[in-house]
Amino acid sequence: MRTLEEHRELAEQALAGLPFAEELSGLEEALRYSLLGGGKRVRPVLCLATGEALGCEAEELLPAACALELVHTFSLVHDDLPALDDDVLRRGQPSAHVRFGEGIAVLAGDALLAEAFRLALGYSDPGVARALADATLGMIGGQYLDVTAEGELGAEALQRLHALKTGRLLAACVESALAVAELPEEPRGPWRSFGRELGLLFQIVDDLLDATGTAEELGKTPGKDEAAGKVTYVSLHGLDRARELAEDTRGRVLERLEALSADTSVLEDLVATIRERRA
Repeated sequence: MRTLEEHRELAEQALAGLPFAEELSGLEEALRYSLLGGGKRVRPVLCLATGEALGCEAEELLPAACALELVHTFSLVHDDLPALDDDVLRRGQPSAHVRFGEGIAVLAGDALLAEAFRLALGYSDPGVARALADATLGMIGGQYLDVTAEGELGAEALQRLHALKTGRLLAACVESALAVAELPEEPRGPWRSFGRELGLLFQIVDDLLDATGTAEELGKTPGKDEAAGKVTYVSLHGLDRARELAEDTRGRVLERLEALSADTSVLEDLVATIRERRA
C-alpha cells in the first residue's frame, strides 16, 4: 500500500504529463501555470487512497484523480476573478487573471473543466463523469450563495453553502473511486458519509486558517472573508468554538472510517494532514 506522500507524488507526475487538446495550444501556458503551480493535491490523493482501499490499481484511478484536480483548479481560477472573490494571490504566486488577464483566465478555467470531463468520459462506467457534474453544479450553486449572502447566514445556511462549494468536490473524490472500483450500491453509503464529513472538516479548517494564517503560510491572501464581511465558522462561532467544531468533526470522520471494512490507514493519515495543515 502506498503512503500518502507516494500518492501525492503519483498524482503530481500524472498531472504534469497530461496532454491537452490541440485546440488549446495557445492556452497551454496558462493551463499549466494554474494546474502545476503548487497545491497539496488533497482531492486526487483522496481518490487514489479510497480506490486503493477498495482494491483498485493506481493506473485505473489516475484519470479520475486528475479530472478531480482539473475541476478544483478550474474553480480556483474562476473564484479568484475580480467579479467573484477578487484575489490576486494563489498558491504563492499571482492569480491567473493577474498573470494572463481576465479573458485568458476565464478561458483557461473553461478549458480545465472541459478537459476534466474528457478524462472522466474515458471510463465505460458513467459514474465518474456523473460525480464530476454533480460536484461542479454544487460548487457553482455554493459560490452563488456565497456572493449573494451579504453576511446574513446562520449556522444551518453556512453549512449548506460549504457543503455545496467545498464539500461536493471532496465527496466526488470518494464517489469517483467507488465508481472505478464498481462497488455495488448498498455498501456505498458509509463511504459517502465519510466523504461528506471530510468535506465539512476541510472547510472548518480552511476558515480557521483564513483567520489565523499568514500569506506566506497560505499562499493566498489571508483574512479576505472577514474583510468582505462573509460569514465563516470563525465569525459565526468564534475562534475557540470553531476549533472545537473542527475536533468534533475530525472525530466523526474517524468514526466513519472505523466503520468501513477496508484498510483505511492512509485515509486516516489524510484526515490528520487536513486537520493539522497550515496552508
